[in-house]
Amino acid sequence: MRGSINLHIYFFWSFTLFSFFSNIVTSVNTLTAIQSLEINQTLVSPNQVFEFGFFRPSTSRWYLGIWYKDIPERIVVWVANRDTPLENSNGTLKIGDNGDLVLLNQTGKSIWSSNETTATNPVIQILDSGNLILIEANEKNTSNYLWQSFDYPTDTLLPGMKLGRNLETGMEHRLTSWKSLDDPSSGDFSYRMEYHGLPEFFLRNKQIKEYRSGPWNGLIFSALPVLSSNFILQDNMSFDATEVYYFISKVNNSKHTRLAMNWTGEIQRHVWVESSQSWNKLWYAPNDECDKYVRCGPFGICDSSAFPVCSCIQGFHAKNQVEWNLRDFSEGCVRNTGLDCGKDKFLRVQHVELPETTIVFVNMSMTLNDCEDMCMKNCSCTAFANVEITNGGTGCVMWTDELLDMRQFAAGGQDLYVRLAASDVVDEDHTGSAGSSDKKNNVGRVVGITVTTATVILGVSMYCLWKRRKLQSIWKWKTIQKGITKLKSIIRNQHPEVTFRDPSGERNMDDLELPLFDFNTITMATNNFSEANELGQGGFGCVYRGRLVDGQEIAVKRLSKTSGQGIEEFKNEVKSIAKLQHRNLVRLFGCCVEKDEQMLVYEYMENNSLDSILFDKAKCSLLDWQIRFNIICGIARGLLYLHQDSRLRIIHRDLKGSNVLLDREMNPKISDFGMARIFGSDQTQANTRRVVGTYGYMSPEYAMDGLFSVKSDVFSFGVLVLEIISGKKNRGFYLSEESNLLGNSWKHWKEGKALELIDSSFANSYSASEVLRCIHVGLICVQERAEDRPTISSVVLMLGSETASMPQPKNPGFVLGKSPTDTDSSAKQEESYTVNQVTITDVDAR
Repeated sequence: MRGSINLHIYFFWSFTLFSFFSNIVTSVNTLTAIQSLEINQTLVSPNQVFEFGFFRPSTSRWYLGIWYKDIPERIVVWVANRDTPLENSNGTLKIGDNGDLVLLNQTGKSIWSSNETTATNPVIQILDSGNLILIEANEKNTSNYLWQSFDYPTDTLLPGMKLGRNLETGMEHRLTSWKSLDDPSSGDFSYRMEYHGLPEFFLRNKQIKEYRSGPWNGLIFSALPVLSSNFILQDNMSFDATEVYYFISKVNNSKHTRLAMNWTGEIQRHVWVESSQSWNKLWYAPNDECDKYVRCGPFGICDSSAFPVCSCIQGFHAKNQVEWNLRDFSEGCVRNTGLDCGKDKFLRVQHVELPETTIVFVNMSMTLNDCEDMCMKNCSCTAFANVEITNGGTGCVMWTDELLDMRQFAAGGQDLYVRLAASDVVDEDHTGSAGSSDKKNNVGRVVGITVTTATVILGVSMYCLWKRRKLQSIWKWKTIQKGITKLKSIIRNQHPEVTFRDPSGERNMDDLELPLFDFNTITMATNNFSEANELGQGGFGCVYRGRLVDGQEIAVKRLSKTSGQGIEEFKNEVKSIAKLQHRNLVRLFGCCVEKDEQMLVYEYMENNSLDSILFDKAKCSLLDWQIRFNIICGIARGLLYLHQDSRLRIIHRDLKGSNVLLDREMNPKISDFGMARIFGSDQTQANTRRVVGTYGYMSPEYAMDGLFSVKSDVFSFGVLVLEIISGKKNRGFYLSEESNLLGNSWKHWKEGKALELIDSSFANSYSASEVLRCIHVGLICVQERAEDRPTISSVVLMLGSETASMPQPKNPGFVLGKSPTDTDSSAKQEESYTVNQVTITDVDAR
């Protein structure tokens, strides 16, 4: 009897254990039909390259996706249920009864599934390529899949994936952006192939075309750079009766490469650099004015190195000269002379991105001469070209309508033959039409250039080659001199008292000693301005980390060519900081003014900006109270030097957390003098019609009336002090004292609860007397009336002495409109405002 009972117990526990273990994942990279994948489980590819499972962005919703396993930062490359997220952590993935993948929510309802299959014993596998496949359990060839994630790209193209269309089934493979940085659902941007005519890609914002890749020319899409020469990525196109698609492949041992579209609609190519453990952005688009779709209108051509960027092809002029002069090129160009079909000629336009090719005639077997003959006989033909540039040029493509979205390259591109009236075709360099703002256009040459002209060109070329060595040294010297002259002109424009040393004369103690860096040096130091080296960006442009050949680490501030404030910032930075040397000011090493670039080279700060740590919940604990107190004192000493101790009295005008950089030892250094103003020794305040600065740090008299002085910087310093203590941002000016940091600090001070402002991240590791003294200093610095605020020299004294007497603070300047003492309190709350001309930047970490 006992043996019978024991046998029953054995079978009971055996069945229970089997039922339990059959429902969990027992294989690293495979999920069987009797298993399920829960929130806390993942599948990992055989070589630990990719991982598949549930993830949650900063929202509370859960998604099923694939990401890199062997990279510290989670980069999601595919999302299954991007538009049907799980609302909580109760989700399950399994193989359904129809042989498909099924994602179930907490109620057991299917919220996402793959297509049905006829599988008998299917399993799910994640491969080292990043491909999730559904395959028969006994199938050894992974290409014989029943379903694969590679057929359904989201925002990323991995090597082996396709972008294009299956002509038999109509299935389209395209990229679609995330909705936001933290929301994987389908966004507004798409990157998809137009396969009619010649295949090319279009970036769309909803249905509006914003960027065009150019047609496939046999090697690449013509607007994209050639990357195969770098032995990193190879572009490929496949054409047959059933499919037209593009794919990338690795051509070296680079660990990871990808093409992705971010949520703002930027197409990016990345490669993983193992040595630096970071992604290098090889290329991105759109990245300049000429990347904007049809920037120059019909028959217009765009050149990003020219000003203005648009011009008309030879034989054309601006359709609307007035709008063209106002830099509105949308109406494009029209012919100077009407066509006469039997007498027309063709203008050869070199090094261009071919016009849009969605509606064109294409014949791959025709030669260029055949193409010309056909175009000449067809009076509707407006231009022709080779389809591909390989083997000296092959195939024929013809346009019979307006030529749209052409771009000029310095080298590369293709030859385009444009139909013109015979009288508009010339054989020499020419000045553009009135609509081209006297900009030099492409050299126009009749097809079939004469032997005489060719002989002259050959003779001139030989002469130039003979003279090259002699001219080269002169050219280099002139280039250097041109850069120096340009820099001096920029500096003297608004600061005439600056003098320069004559290389042949004695050194003047008032000379501006500012080294010039050449462009190639900066390019090498920043790894060609790669995304991996980008430290931050603002209205002026981007800041990059770099390393010079001698090992010196630098930060390069590269002014954007499209920035409205970049030139002014450059001038201010140079004239304000070039002569300043203080331990609490960032050091300017030099600048670069070459190739239409304007760059400032600074010392590199290892810990980035103050606000990037202070307002980051994961990092703020690095700033204990002693470090914060030292930062407060260091900023005060830096301001004291600017206001009083330097040879120039400088008002910073944009003091904030992102403009305070921290070195390796967390010592603060004030940076970004683009908005600074230099005062005379006897000047105390100034007035401006252009208010610049950052909302939340500007003093009331400056924000409302344009009055600024040393007391304006003191106000900004007070805001910074309260932010450093509380770990909270000041959000600006509000009517309610509860609504912003200044008002809240004032309320706590009046109620005797000032210590409740302390950031909880530094716990009890603080001196209560020091914290109270700093809060007191902060509040008297942010008082509403400028005359009530102390000078920065008094602030330094108060911070450094426990016995220094301090006045009681008055109402802070956090209220727009009437002060609390006014009887009329009917002023409306304003979130934004204008005083004459106002430039206000958002508070944003660099």
